[in-house]
Amino acid sequence: IRGESDDGRGFESRRLHQYKIIMANSKSANKRARQNKSRYELKHAQRSMIRTAVKNTLTAIEGKDKKVKDIFKESQSTIDRLADKGIIHKNKASRLKSRLNNKIKS
Repeated sequence: IRGESDDGRGFESRRLHQYKIIMANSKSANKRARQNKSRYELKHAQRSMIRTAVKNTLTAIEGKDKKVKDIFKESQSTIDRLADKGIIHKNKASRLKSRLNNKIKS
């Protein structure tokens, strides 16, 4: 990696970021950095699940699908489950469900 720098000075900050090199000074800091990385990846995937559930419900509403209530029920359980885990705030979960429900009713 050392010779890959454009200006010949060795590592650059973007190189460190690109290769996810952990620059910790102690064992505990190194462990904390590893934990943060794995937790970020997990929470990122879980937030994506919420967005997918909302998107599926919205497409079902726009397509006037007959199974809208079933799809909404599934997305509602996904939103509630992840709100209980603390991935999103409980008020945000309530707001998402309320807005989806209003769109179904209208």
